[in-house]
Amino acid sequence: MPSAFPVPDPATGAAVKAADRAHVFHSWSAQGLIDPLPIAGGEGSYFWDYDGNRYLDFSSQLVNTNIGHQHPKVVAAIQEQAAKMCTIAPGFAVDVRSEAARLIAERTPGDLDKIFFTNGGAEAVENAVRMARLHTGRPKLLSAYRSYHGATGTAINLTGDPRRWPSDTASAGVVHFWGPFAYRSHFHAENEAQEGERALAHLEETIAFEGPQAIAAIILETVVGTAGVLVPPPGYLKGVREICDRYGIVFILDEVMSGFGRTGKWFAADHWDVTPDLLTFAKGVNSGYVPLGGVAISAEIAATFDQRPFPGGLTYSGHPLACASAVATINAMDEEGIVENAARIGEQVIGPALRELAERHPSVGEVRGMGVFWALDLVKDKRTREPLVPYNASGAAGAPMGEFAAACKKRGLWPFVNMNRTHVVPPCTVTDVEAKEGLAALDEALSAADAHTV
Repeated sequence: MPSAFPVPDPATGAAVKAADRAHVFHSWSAQGLIDPLPIAGGEGSYFWDYDGNRYLDFSSQLVNTNIGHQHPKVVAAIQEQAAKMCTIAPGFAVDVRSEAARLIAERTPGDLDKIFFTNGGAEAVENAVRMARLHTGRPKLLSAYRSYHGATGTAINLTGDPRRWPSDTASAGVVHFWGPFAYRSHFHAENEAQEGERALAHLEETIAFEGPQAIAAIILETVVGTAGVLVPPPGYLKGVREICDRYGIVFILDEVMSGFGRTGKWFAADHWDVTPDLLTFAKGVNSGYVPLGGVAISAEIAATFDQRPFPGGLTYSGHPLACASAVATINAMDEEGIVENAARIGEQVIGPALRELAERHPSVGEVRGMGVFWALDLVKDKRTREPLVPYNASGAAGAPMGEFAAACKKRGLWPFVNMNRTHVVPPCTVTDVEAKEGLAALDEALSAADAHTV
């Protein structure tokens, strides 16, 4: 709970909004159709606007504020680093950069002990696939249709969801395939095990038809994030690892969203005891307090560049303020048991409550997730599993989800809504009381979705 309730200041809010509308160009938006909410502040699991409305953040913004808003230890670390050294070029050895890399490497699976820092997740993906192509000497990349890997040149082509379409030139060397999703199976599977087996067979057949000698890497989100919080069936990731080993393909796990406690472990790969060749991260590494991402690199791939320069870099790679915030974040997560809290609250509070909601609400077709990483798949008809709104719906077709989101906000809950789903993704620091507060608001708001069921 915030230490103080927000004090309304609508005049300042109006000024902030006017300046935004005059000068800020927003991402993923038709500029004349959006109505950005001016935000005055945040603390812990909450943020608030200038009208005095406070919202429980069940979105963690863009699923990145894993330690909540304004964590005092991280704020203090940024202030301390700013007083000491604000910036230095990436070619120097700096204590805070080295310490951030050490702490991350200690937590990544297997031998992923070298860290290349970027400014965010998309750049991490760009550099990971560049490493894979140079390491293998091959051009092609494979990724799943249900995926999001970023909005830069190659990353947006790797992305499977409709955000790719306006930028897809069909010249990036990317081939998409179907990953496992038992609830909406493309393989006519009857259970999770069968779904995993058939998805692996489909992947291997895709490799055969594309030519394994031409494929540099397969990239997967360990737990698919924006495209639905899709938890892989047991054995699937190990099966992909085996396929990659068989054909000399680099295995990249994208943990930009699923890493740093989101699933109840430091990295989602730890749930399945799988070690990729490259692992991308961002978001939760420092909860986005200062832009930071990176690639954790295996010993074999790192050795490729021992005597051969890696042709990539960024002015702000390993920025001292960002690294200081990462060090403070990781240490706070350790000291305060934040990863353990995410695991416990998902198992004991969020998961059971969501499954109970699914029994009572006709609009909830499936509940899936782990830790503080959950999705409700909303449907018109539980029997047919028809989505509540069509794929990539907009305008009137997407209105039922808009009504649901508005019902959440009216109850002081800020949701994460995508297509026919609402994702339950509060900070890893969320308390039992806060989680139950949000789940109660969600329960009430689902009546707006129920109204569109058959």
